[in-house]
Amino acid sequence: MELKAICQKLRENSVILSNQTARQKNLALESVCGEIENQRSFILEANKADVSAAEKKGMSKALIERLALDDRKIDGIISGIKTVIAQTDPIGEEIAGWKMPNGVTIRQVRVPMGVAAIIYESRPNVTADAFCLAYKSGNSILLRGSSSALKSNLAIQKAIKEGLSKCPSGVPDAIHLVESTDHEDVEQILSAVGMIDVALPRGGANLINMVVEKAKIPVIQTGAGVCHLFVDDSADLEKAAVIAENAKIQRPGACNAIETILVHKNVAEQFLPLLEKQLAGRVELRAADSAYTILKAEAEKNGRLTVDGHASVVKATEEDFGYEFLSFICAVKIVSSIDEAISFINRHNTKHSECIVTNNRDNARKFQQNVDAACVYVNASTRFTDGGEFGFGMELGISTQKLHARGPMGIKALTTTKYLIDGDGQIR
Repeated sequence: MELKAICQKLRENSVILSNQTARQKNLALESVCGEIENQRSFILEANKADVSAAEKKGMSKALIERLALDDRKIDGIISGIKTVIAQTDPIGEEIAGWKMPNGVTIRQVRVPMGVAAIIYESRPNVTADAFCLAYKSGNSILLRGSSSALKSNLAIQKAIKEGLSKCPSGVPDAIHLVESTDHEDVEQILSAVGMIDVALPRGGANLINMVVEKAKIPVIQTGAGVCHLFVDDSADLEKAAVIAENAKIQRPGACNAIETILVHKNVAEQFLPLLEKQLAGRVELRAADSAYTILKAEAEKNGRLTVDGHASVVKATEEDFGYEFLSFICAVKIVSSIDEAISFINRHNTKHSECIVTNNRDNARKFQQNVDAACVYVNASTRFTDGGEFGFGMELGISTQKLHARGPMGIKALTTTKYLIDGDGQIR
């Protein structure tokens, strides 16, 4: 890969983008929307080939779901771009401004990062999402997806580039997808000091850890999602069971799906049978101590003893807590208090998304204040941790770090600021 030449071209085009008006960028993105629509069948056929190859290799159902595109997901990509088009252009926004006693005026304004690199797995929609957010915020973008989604990613890039080329203000070379699947390419990207301004990993824990450990350039760290649901002793238990079902089952391969359910001891005997009934043998429950006894008895009573050939309720090991299953598996544990729940979560989570189901306002606020995570929910599914659900249209990923960006990253995540200082001959 000729990374230096690629990055030089991306840098040149990021300068062009940084000087464009919101209208110019929006017209280009509208053209991209039209071209994705025009090439819908081509994109879906390319994705079909990727999915077929993944199935032959034995990829899990949850990961296949992340890889697969359909008309609904294409509609979602187009809708997301249109949402970003409608958003206020962040470039040039004045964050703060003041005048010094000596008459010098200082303004802090928002500017693009420059050249961003996204290293991601499986999800081909990230190709469009990352491009759109980078483009609207005035950045060029280097994309390095996984081999499993290469045909899909190339098809989406083709539509993007052709859409940009059809618009007079479009900048087709503000996006470059790395076609090679050589792992050395990733190391080159992460060592591209002076050529790439920021890198973002989006995928599983192994990818994220590798990027963080090897990067010589700045990284916005997205995190694996070891998310918890805590059922407080004041909770509406029926509501808690429904939230648990949605947060675990709707899309188990997503980073905002729950991996552990904690239940207050005062409601465990009432809630756990409700949970077993709500999940109806669709999830393998790895339960600790007395939670195992309650759930096992309930599963036996209802004749739900297996999930895909495995026991539906098994005894949990210590390794099951703090683990991202990304599958139809969930750990369950009984705790004695909200304080124990908070302490347990902060020891085992990845600072992504956490939830309490409660009717106690004090407990709700205590949980939100003391749980260390990017997104902390009260009486709502963690599945809402998503740029689209937050009104961003799309996202670059979920940042679990505490510097620069945290939580779902939208249009402003690829911006920084600079100070503009005006004087009239002042000297120090």
